[in-house]
Amino acid sequence: MSRTRRDRIHAKTAKQGGMRAGFTLIELLIVVVIVGVLASIAIPKFSSMRVRAFRGSVISDLKNLASAQEIYHTNNYTYTTSLTDLAVTSGGSTGVYVTINEADVSGWAATATHSGVTTGQCGIFYGDASASNGDPAATPGVVGCDF
Repeated sequence: MSRTRRDRIHAKTAKQGGMRAGFTLIELLIVVVIVGVLASIAIPKFSSMRVRAFRGSVISDLKNLASAQEIYHTNNYTYTTSLTDLAVTSGGSTGVYVTINEADVSGWAATATHSGVTTGQCGIFYGDASASNGDPAATPGVVGCDF
């Protein structure tokens, strides 16, 4: 009895410990599709969390500016448009740019942007300052943002 080629191959693989191990092309394609679906869910979440973090930095810097303005007003009986007078930089957080748009004896207004956000800003106004100089803030002393 002679062995066929197929019988010899099966006998050889049986001696090597069974069938050859590995992944089929279909299995690899399924893994790639699953990773793609997970990435399509995670990337937008990451982007929105990043914008929320930038917004938090801008709001924090405007609240710190409000505290500095009140300290300055207590000592000088007026508000200032100069960040140097307040001993603060143009935004305490990296990438935040604060501008004091209006300041006098009875109020002040400021806006701030973040370099990581291409559109929108946050603003605050206090006292008799014009709300438009603190746009998008709508209530005195409360930071408002449009991003």
